[in-house]
Amino acid sequence: MIISKTPYRISFFGGGSDYPEWYLNNGGIVLSSTINKYIYISCRELPPFFRHKHRIVYSKIELVREISQIKHLVVKKAFEKIYKNYNNKGFEIHYDGDFPSRSGIGSSSSFVVGLLNALNNFYNIKRSKSFLANQSILLEQKILKETVGSQDQISATYGGFNEIIFNKNGKIHVNPLIKEKNILKKLENNMILVFTGIRKKSSTANHVAKSYVQQLNRNKKNNIIEIIKHAQIAKKLIKDRRFDDFGMLLNETWKKKKELSNSVSSDRVDHIYNHGIKNGALGGKLLGAGGAGFFLFYLPKNKREIFLNSFKNFPCIPFKFEQEGSTIIFNETK
Repeated sequence: MIISKTPYRISFFGGGSDYPEWYLNNGGIVLSSTINKYIYISCRELPPFFRHKHRIVYSKIELVREISQIKHLVVKKAFEKIYKNYNNKGFEIHYDGDFPSRSGIGSSSSFVVGLLNALNNFYNIKRSKSFLANQSILLEQKILKETVGSQDQISATYGGFNEIIFNKNGKIHVNPLIKEKNILKKLENNMILVFTGIRKKSSTANHVAKSYVQQLNRNKKNNIIEIIKHAQIAKKLIKDRRFDDFGMLLNETWKKKKELSNSVSSDRVDHIYNHGIKNGALGGKLLGAGGAGFFLFYLPKNKREIFLNSFKNFPCIPFKFEQEGSTIIFNETK
């Protein structure tokens, strides 16, 4: 039995510049951090006593004899394309997550990273974090052909509060920005996640991103340039420990992000955001591609009670930053 534990991420600044359609032409930069909310994936060899050879458990339960019969596309393609020389064993895979999918918290990539981390260990394939991150990007972007960026796989793999630099030659560098626990705690005390609901199935991150990614190098180019500038300013604010200014800058990057596509926000999302600002938040942004999901708000500590009282009808989630990334928390193999 192998169990992987993979964190979700919060993307603060630079989102949009991590799409290969952009950074392979222009370069990009993202500021993000993983948090102490996780996806758990267990994998074991299934004994040959059942009518099915493979069992996959998520929101559905799949009992199949052939890999080609698997309906969960990520699991199916991982075995068909990445582990095709290893898949003679029967297997059982279970998925559990602290947050729902389609909520802007990077769940899809965290699932991919956690699955590949578990399967690499299941097949006794020892690889670096760099390999795991690139393997995950390959599966999502090249094999599944999803319109996704490259920051989520990096964050979920490495963990930590980082600057991620995307170079035009395709190389990616991860630079830790904050490691001190007391500094991280100060930021944690000024942030809160507000859950606004999940996106509709017809409005996945892939669908939302498709509405603007092809325009990044054309009529949306100035938006991404401004978003990158915000990331560069935010990095300096972090280094200078000017956290309130960091929080207020979230307003500006959220405005630019909304201009990318009509699918990013809505009247309901705008109302929730304005309500948060009215009740003490200095800034905030909707996480992920947009449409719905988690709002991140930055608020002074003395405004926290007023803010929470005003959002009694919404799940408000405190969190802590984490620095490990995807790990194997249980490994008992023959």
